[in-house]
Amino acid sequence: MSSGLDCGAIHLQSRYSGSSSGTLPLAGLFFLTVCLQIKVPPRAEEITIPADVTPERVPTLPLILVGNKSDLVEYSSMETILPIMNQYTAIETCVECSAKNLKNISELFYYAQKAVLHPTGPLYCPEEKEMKPACIKALTRIFRISDQDNDGTLSDAELNFFQRICFNTPLAPQALEDVKNVVRKNLSDGVAANGLTLKGFLFLHTLFIQRGRHETTWTVLRRFGYDDDLELTPEYLFPPLKIPSDCTTELNHHVYLFLQSTFDKHDLDRDCALSPDELKDLFKVFPYIPWGPDVNNTVCTNERGWITYQGFLSQWTLTTYLDVQRCLEYLGYLGYSILTEQESQASAITVTRDKKIDLQKKQTQRNVFRCNVIGMKGCGKSGVLQALLGRNLMRQRQIRAEHKSYYAMNTVYVYGQEKYLLLHDVSESEFLTDAETICDAVCLVYDVSNPKSFEYCARIFKQHFVDSRIPCLVVAAKSDLHEVKQEYSISPADFCKKHKMPPPQAFTCNTVDIPSKDIFVKVTTMAMYPHARLRCMCACNRCTFCICQNFLNSDLLQSVKNKLFTAVLNRLRLHIDELGAMLLADEESSIIHQVHAVSSVEDSIFMESSLDPHLLEDRHVTQADLKSSTFWLRASFGATVFAVLGFAMYRALLKQR
Repeated sequence: MSSGLDCGAIHLQSRYSGSSSGTLPLAGLFFLTVCLQIKVPPRAEEITIPADVTPERVPTLPLILVGNKSDLVEYSSMETILPIMNQYTAIETCVECSAKNLKNISELFYYAQKAVLHPTGPLYCPEEKEMKPACIKALTRIFRISDQDNDGTLSDAELNFFQRICFNTPLAPQALEDVKNVVRKNLSDGVAANGLTLKGFLFLHTLFIQRGRHETTWTVLRRFGYDDDLELTPEYLFPPLKIPSDCTTELNHHVYLFLQSTFDKHDLDRDCALSPDELKDLFKVFPYIPWGPDVNNTVCTNERGWITYQGFLSQWTLTTYLDVQRCLEYLGYLGYSILTEQESQASAITVTRDKKIDLQKKQTQRNVFRCNVIGMKGCGKSGVLQALLGRNLMRQRQIRAEHKSYYAMNTVYVYGQEKYLLLHDVSESEFLTDAETICDAVCLVYDVSNPKSFEYCARIFKQHFVDSRIPCLVVAAKSDLHEVKQEYSISPADFCKKHKMPPPQAFTCNTVDIPSKDIFVKVTTMAMYPHARLRCMCACNRCTFCICQNFLNSDLLQSVKNKLFTAVLNRLRLHIDELGAMLLADEESSIIHQVHAVSSVEDSIFMESSLDPHLLEDRHVTQADLKSSTFWLRASFGATVFAVLGFAMYRALLKQR
């Protein structure tokens, strides 16, 4: 055996032997081997390079400079090699080894694997001795996500949380102080208010890379979803999520709490609204600005046009309902799965059950309902959408045409429950597409001042919704103007009565204050209970009369009442039969006693005739009361039964609500 392992032996072992499992991860890795004390031949063997092998087709791979046969010399050549490493930036590491005495052999393959799994090239620029822009951008995003109170520093608690989610172990208090002391010695503004600043955070990772611990930086990057090119992976941004047909997607309670904390984190002035600067600060963890100016006309804003807390949640709910994949992407940028320690963003989504099941069970568990607003152009559909956001006609006139939105979402309270109502302005057309007919309720809007406006609503209703189970509500918009007769065969009121719909609801947004939201409460109620035909001549749908009337006329209440009557009467029938038998037995016994008492009565006629007349009258009254005791007993029993039924119905309705 030779005293050392030459270059050819290393090459053959890595390519052909297959005996060492340590060489398997080294696919595509070149070893640049420097043989010490070996004479180089004056002429190398002739090598033909294929024509398709060009510099642009050869990927940049990590290199390891290996000094072999180090057992033949008594000194180190590292000082001579360092200038070569500085000249060729692709060289990851320089190792001196010896196959004879096994010096640094395991270290050689360790650094080879490390060069493949944790390359330095994407992170660090040796010429400038600083991290590359892509690495700085990724680590900056990670710092902003980890800074949960948005104060510009990582506190001890935040550093411990960061350490735990990345390395599964917390830092001891003394270790935290040691880290901050290292930063203080090298960077004046690396620590502020006893917290690690962004500059200090970047300095630590630069120090790790310079000392050959770049696997630490890679562990952090990959925990936050980055690949080898420092791009967020599709698996991180778009986790698998199965959505059956006729089902919708909503956010669950946990993600609403996360969004609430995110809003509070960036609402620095605590005015319950995000200013343009605060919104820009929130989107710094995004590669682009996800919301355009039309969002301000889709959800609630304050008087200055800033998105409020309710509008913030509504926009996220809208995105989840319309495009759940985009919602998953946005939550990934915010680091939802990391901060909440969930497997992926898919845990934030609730997939509702099939709508057909809701109709069969006559109840729903959904919290978001979609209503398509249909009508002729200029009939006032935009006014209806903006009225949902609490904007009157004066505020609507300030909206620029290019910022117009065809959606509006806000919360509506129905029987004390908070629900989200999504309004969609459907463009005027002769026929609606299948996508435009998929909704939970329909608003047919016509202009009371335009005689040709209602005809379009009636035609669309007959084409798409007359045989549908989707509830429809006719809205008489611009009710503040003079009402004219509609050019249709029957009036809108008769049309609604004919098709068993609620009467036309008068609506106007030309008000001094916030427009009325009665029609939104009513359409949401219809979407929640599509099986119930709600009819109420009062248009408010908010007073006690309207609420009671809607419930009393609903099919749900009738069904519950019938089932309760059947169940209670079946249980009481046996007791009623037993009670009737007892009463009959009492009557028979009383007749027998009366027959036996005839003789005694005849004997006492003389005595009774001698009694006082007043006493006789009292006695006859007492006997009448005794004869009617059966009637009063039955009446009391009936009243008790009806009281029990009424209480059971009340409990059932209370549970249903």
